[in-house]
Amino acid sequence: MSAAGLDFRRRYDIPDDPVWRPLDRLVARWVLAHGGSPTLAAIAGQASHADGRGDSALRLDDQALAQLAGEPMVGTPAQATAAPFVVDRGHFYLRRNYLHEIAVAEQINRRRRAASPAAGELPEDVLDLLFDGDRGSAVQPQREAVRRVLGRRLFVLTGGPGTGKTTTVLRMLLALSHDHALRHGRAPLIRLAAPTGKAAQRLSQALHEGAERLRHRLTGDWRTHLEACVGSESGTLHRLLGSRGELGGFVHHAENRLPADIVVIDEASMIDLALLRATLDALADDALLILVGDADQLTSVATGSVLQDLVGALEAQAAPDLVRLTHAFRAQPALAELNRAVRDGDYAELRRILDEARTAVEWQQVAGTQDLHRVLLPWCKALHASLERAGAFAPQQTDGAAPAVVVSSLQALRQQQLLCALRETEFGAEAVNAAIEQYLRRQLAADNERWYPGRAVLITRNDYALDLYNGDIGICLYGPRHQPQVWFEANDASAGESVRAFAPSMLPMHESAFALTVHKSQGSEYARVAVLLPADPDAPILSRQLLYTALSRAKTQIGLWATSAAVERALLTPAQRCSGLPARITHHA
Repeated sequence: MSAAGLDFRRRYDIPDDPVWRPLDRLVARWVLAHGGSPTLAAIAGQASHADGRGDSALRLDDQALAQLAGEPMVGTPAQATAAPFVVDRGHFYLRRNYLHEIAVAEQINRRRRAASPAAGELPEDVLDLLFDGDRGSAVQPQREAVRRVLGRRLFVLTGGPGTGKTTTVLRMLLALSHDHALRHGRAPLIRLAAPTGKAAQRLSQALHEGAERLRHRLTGDWRTHLEACVGSESGTLHRLLGSRGELGGFVHHAENRLPADIVVIDEASMIDLALLRATLDALADDALLILVGDADQLTSVATGSVLQDLVGALEAQAAPDLVRLTHAFRAQPALAELNRAVRDGDYAELRRILDEARTAVEWQQVAGTQDLHRVLLPWCKALHASLERAGAFAPQQTDGAAPAVVVSSLQALRQQQLLCALRETEFGAEAVNAAIEQYLRRQLAADNERWYPGRAVLITRNDYALDLYNGDIGICLYGPRHQPQVWFEANDASAGESVRAFAPSMLPMHESAFALTVHKSQGSEYARVAVLLPADPDAPILSRQLLYTALSRAKTQIGLWATSAAVERALLTPAQRCSGLPARITHHA
């Protein structure tokens, strides 16, 4: 007791779990302060910690479930809206996660039941038109996806890199647009979206490139539908829903539906449980949602693994509203084989490919900082040479900057990208970025310059007014008076190779982008990729999905900087988040 009569003694004892976050301890203390038992406090803290890892629920054994009997703060499914915690089917939920999961499952199942695919049978001659007469085995799954999508309210298209997901989406949209016009007398309103600005930009660009290859053989109404499909508005999923920023929530919701007949969301593996619920809430009942992505990639950074859960549930049913593409059309077969071995967790096959595919895959054992410096130096030299060839270091002659130099400099950044499993420590993206920047500054005699020519910049927060989004990558170039400007590709793919410049002071939150975490690389592709794993094989970040996501960013060449033990641990550790969503979809709960 203090002199002022205040009691500062600790009142609530909680489990001293060293891995808990302050938030997890706060949840446990909140339970005790509101009359919950120490057992419930411990379980609630564990559930909070699991939520921080991305789990939507905490799986309990029978003994733990029995200990919760009679706890007034723990509700049954029928009491979910009144209790802060819910127990259902052996899972312990924070209430918000339970309500999200139930709502998502109900809406997915309702959309699936509302399908009328018999009304949308496509004749083979139409499929031949869309696929240029190709009936080979490699394109059969793509043709099947186009055939099956008509008449549905939900469709899932999954597949690895280079399997033709965007090619298939364009033909799906063409068939849907043609069918919609026949039934309704007008073209459908199509909206394209992705979780990040970079992924949305890549989707729009890929559709435009695909349309160029189709135009020569489409005529009449089909040409009209093609132009309407590639001219559809695209952007981030948050922008599509009308994010209200710090105010929370979205403009479009259950009481103010999104004006769209068809919504395509690419890179759907990055969507979390709450965002999928918000999307489903905002869609009109008769709208079609097409989810596109690689279910074997890393899941969202927030709660849930919705694409993985959805694909798993639909594959278990051999459902017709899911198509998985497996044939890789990439010119580099060794990378396709490598990705397949990692996806399947086949360590022996992975070692064989790494030993034999020396031109496409180079594995270097990096066990400490000396090893890292050894492999990083030639990487920095190659990066410097690439930027120098592009003209990134020379001051521009006009304030408008020669578009060719800007475009070639941005292309140079896409030629090689270093990906780190970690953000912090000496093997993390922050430290590696600093090392690369130090090298470049030294070459440019710009040791004290934050904004030097050639600096790669990653936007980390959306700015709708500037049309800059999380994941956008730009490059700093000097103007004629040596003032720095940061250049980005236009997010409107119809603008071709147009670019935009910003003063550094205008940019939203950003960071250097010579080394990215694997999570931040999702939705992007690069010609050459180097993947840096922590030397410690017991690092909790290591997983099969992490390794697969990192390696699958490369189109032509991979450098794997890791110990054998770290690679093996990653490959043999599938990341599986705890969720009740697959069962709710499978059993139509």
